[in-house]
Amino acid sequence: MDAVDDISTARRWLILGCSLLAALTTTSVVSGVAYLIPSLHTDAGLTLTQASTLAAVPTVGLMAATFPWGILLDRYGERRILLVSLTITLAGAGAAAVAASVAASYVVVGGALLIGGLGSGAANGASGRIVVGWFPAHQRGTAMGIRQMAQPLGIGVCALTMPVVAASHGPAAALAIPAVVTAAGLVAVIVGITDPPRRGAAERIGETVAPRPNPYRGNSFLARVHLVSMLLVIPQSMLWTFVPTWLIVAHGWSPAGAGLLITVTQVTGALGRIVAGRWSDAWMSRMRPIRIIAVAGVASMFALALADWLDSPWAPALMAVATVISVADNGLAFTAIAEFVGPDWSGRGLAVQNTGQHLVVAATTPLLGALIAAVGFPLAFAVTALAPLAAAPFVPRDRAREPGELMDA
Repeated sequence: MDAVDDISTARRWLILGCSLLAALTTTSVVSGVAYLIPSLHTDAGLTLTQASTLAAVPTVGLMAATFPWGILLDRYGERRILLVSLTITLAGAGAAAVAASVAASYVVVGGALLIGGLGSGAANGASGRIVVGWFPAHQRGTAMGIRQMAQPLGIGVCALTMPVVAASHGPAAALAIPAVVTAAGLVAVIVGITDPPRRGAAERIGETVAPRPNPYRGNSFLARVHLVSMLLVIPQSMLWTFVPTWLIVAHGWSPAGAGLLITVTQVTGALGRIVAGRWSDAWMSRMRPIRIIAVAGVASMFALALADWLDSPWAPALMAVATVISVADNGLAFTAIAEFVGPDWSGRGLAVQNTGQHLVVAATTPLLGALIAAVGFPLAFAVTALAPLAAAPFVPRDRAREPGELMDA
């Protein structure tokens, strides 16, 4: 771990903060459009399925580009790739806002959002590599929990601002918000990101580099982590995408009130990720907390479905609880994958993780929208609870790739 001590503690945490902001751009660009679904549905005349499909377009771009970005990260490092990717993201997000402001068709807007999604595919993997590269094992869960705050904080920013701006100034003005966030993330990369040392990346014999073998061969650990994460992202996607519509359209909340509740929930979820990370550091286990989180996810989603079916006033509070639980596992899985595959493969390993999750989000968002339109929110919440129920038995035991890392639990 000597290389980790090459920089000061303050510098290490500054790099973490900048990587968090870089990752926040991905959430804002990819997930922000979901907070325009009520406006697109009620004001622009799109059906719920059409609006949901438009909201899924950036996710399609993200999914398509994440693995190529991961290969480039493994080859060229974090800072250089982040500069390129965030520049593309900013171009796409800005073009979407401009296209909407001149009343271009939603096909054109969707094309710009696709470009933004394609550019955003590097930020999550790069920031995960930065955490594993600059923090020792006993701090990585906590540090990754802080980095993983980017998702709920990005959702909170979008939820607090985009519905209100759309209601008062139209969707075009609201689409400018992800572009502004991306610009801030690009500045953070320029100012604060330093590539971590490639500790243990290869063994050198003279001038010959012996790379690590493919970590996917010979065991099922990574495949099971990916599968579990793909299942656990389904309730997260449901809650992040359709809760604004649930509150505003189904329950008559104002955009400002819905945005405030969602923002408070997302901030709480962000703090919950830090708690989950600290929990995993204390247990020196990433998988056991994930197994508990999956079981809690089943209970919380069924409770929300029942409360909504009974039209209980407790339903919004149960939604908040379910949302916090649904985001708690992400940082743990990310950390476990990066620790297991090592720096030679972390770009690709995290890219597979992200691609799998975003594939599920892109595929299920229109399906969930159609399900809600057909049977209503309560039954759709209950169906979503089946995903963490299926995930729990597949959570693997902890695995260690190097001495000093996690041991079998």
